[in-house]
Amino acid sequence: MKVKRTAVVCVLLAAVLSLVPWQARSQPRTLRIGFVSTLSGGGAALGVDVLDGFNLALRHLGNRLGGLPVEVLTADDQQNPDVARSAVERLLRRDRADLLTGIIFSNVLLAVGDLVFGSGVFYISPNAGPSEYAGSQCNLHFLNVAWQNDNLHEAMGHYAQLKRYETAFILAPNYPAGRDALTGFKRFYKGQVVSEVYTRLGQLDYSAEIAQIRAARPRAVYAFYPGAMGVNFIKQYAEAGLMQQVPLLLPGFSADADVIRAVGKPMVGVFNSSHWALELFNPINRRFVEDFRRSYNRVPALYASQGYDAALAIDHGLRAVGGDLSRKAEFRNAILSGFDSTRGRVRFNRNGYPIQNYYLRQVVESANGEVVNRLVGTIFRNHGDAYASQCRLR
Repeated sequence: MKVKRTAVVCVLLAAVLSLVPWQARSQPRTLRIGFVSTLSGGGAALGVDVLDGFNLALRHLGNRLGGLPVEVLTADDQQNPDVARSAVERLLRRDRADLLTGIIFSNVLLAVGDLVFGSGVFYISPNAGPSEYAGSQCNLHFLNVAWQNDNLHEAMGHYAQLKRYETAFILAPNYPAGRDALTGFKRFYKGQVVSEVYTRLGQLDYSAEIAQIRAARPRAVYAFYPGAMGVNFIKQYAEAGLMQQVPLLLPGFSADADVIRAVGKPMVGVFNSSHWALELFNPINRRFVEDFRRSYNRVPALYASQGYDAALAIDHGLRAVGGDLSRKAEFRNAILSGFDSTRGRVRFNRNGYPIQNYYLRQVVESANGEVVNRLVGTIFRNHGDAYASQCRLR
């Protein structure tokens, strides 16, 4: 009797399971992405742009990357390396994140690199691109889908050289990306640097530096200040009447939509360098720009394009390995071989940094009164970073 009863239960259970859709019984596991970024304080606009771009790409991809459903675990690093380390430890150990991304500032990324690389988890950088990870400290688990820190500055150094500015006054915050910035500018600018100034990271009052610029009387000024630092520097530079006296050259980080929204018309006429532009003519960029405006009611900055591209790169790599991140070499090689982005097809050096075009843009006032960047021309074609030869990866 007991045997018969067991057989009946098994038959009934089989009948019930036959009514459940096959997909419900074989759902792919959820991909957990740890997104650590600066989401508060003076650098918040940058982190929010990257996050919004990343989330827009997820929506376009049906909230799946490489066919896997995605859960984004967000943490605010507050632009503080210690806070970032705590967040990364939590994401890796407690939350078991499969991938990490999102960090804006290079000093923050350098503070957590040992944790990430030691865990064997990939870090896909949408922004921070320190020279350390491009050269001798390159790592199999690190890829940057945007640029290496020096690159946009190299482009403006080359532009300043082409314009034959005999002297230049150059400034940046005193942190890894700031030092990389001015190194990059000087690599291609062959004129005389009359002063090279490193200011405190997060500084908002530049009256002393502007007085130095006025006294030095350079033919051009080059300044790298992202976020609130850039807003304040440019406002104070314009208020001092220097815009009409000494051309201000900027990287795209310091002259993009986030800064333009805060500064407004005083920025009209400023030239800057970027790897991306609103007008880049490809289907991915057109969709990104249109849907970003519609979704967030603002013009996307290059940071948003980088967040969007980070998601596209992850999706591309995961598709190549059928969603199996244990196939690490194949995942990495798929991204290194190139993927389609808001900038068109992007390929990479062996150190995990892009080889791509860099453009000259100018801030203009459009017919409807909107102040935006417009693409002027191409400064570099298929430009790689200066450190790849030091990387021993193959």
